[in-house]
Amino acid sequence: MERVQIGIIGGSGLYDMAEVTDRKEVTLTTPFGEPSGPYLLGTLRGKRVAFLARHGAGHRLSPSELNFRANIFGMKMLGVEYILSASAVGSLKEEYKPLDIVIPDQFIDRTRGRVSTFFGRGLVAHVGFAHPFCRILSGVVDDSGRASGATVHKGGTYVCMEGPQFSTLAESKLYRVWGADIIGMTNLQEAKLAREAEICYTTIALVTDYDCWHPDHDHVTVEMIIGNLTQNARTAQQIIAGAVDSLPFDRTCECATALKYALITRPDTIPEQTRNDLAPLVDKYLLSPKAN
Repeated sequence: MERVQIGIIGGSGLYDMAEVTDRKEVTLTTPFGEPSGPYLLGTLRGKRVAFLARHGAGHRLSPSELNFRANIFGMKMLGVEYILSASAVGSLKEEYKPLDIVIPDQFIDRTRGRVSTFFGRGLVAHVGFAHPFCRILSGVVDDSGRASGATVHKGGTYVCMEGPQFSTLAESKLYRVWGADIIGMTNLQEAKLAREAEICYTTIALVTDYDCWHPDHDHVTVEMIIGNLTQNARTAQQIIAGAVDSLPFDRTCECATALKYALITRPDTIPEQTRNDLAPLVDKYLLSPKAN
């Protein structure tokens, strides 16, 4: 199977990368089930990339239905070390206008019951997540965004809500009191799993609307969001392509060795099936711990 270093996850409105050439589709089965669809392998700016449409072909999967573990594990199986994620978000601040880009650096979790770890089943790991996005990769995306001429805001807190309904007015006002900046439905689980997989991860958050707190946006509609996403999709592709130009970099970030001190289970007690399933993540630590 071909190995690629760079993964791209496209969200609402970004279902393809027009600039990608030499395309082929790869269908993977993971220990955690089926990803959202086949991975599109191709060449972007002279580098091989793997693109995945988060919600599947035709946008068939809601945020609560996504198999986040399969999506990220599939990237790991392909050899991916960097994930550039794009997603639609609502703005919780007046200064973050529709069609702006936000590169967040923090999360607040408002999801319910989503599985967001590869571990369990006899193997316990506790990965640090104080800084949930890769600082170096986020800087690369920020530079690319500014070079594209987009209005980019670096830093900010992303509220990840369950959905699929949008917020109530009371919730939207509460998130503003908390100091949150944007709200979406997908990125938290991706970021947690990417960290466990030792993959650098960042988000290009495409502002489509002010959340319902805003007097002019108290009725957020899909029609409004899709209209803005169509305009933002071209910008997002430019930003991603520009970021790919700057990859790879020296992975001195915490992402690259996130599991080094996270595995707490004694190796001789790990069930064989669990160890086999998680081999792409843990083998380098379990087989030769002194070398790491």
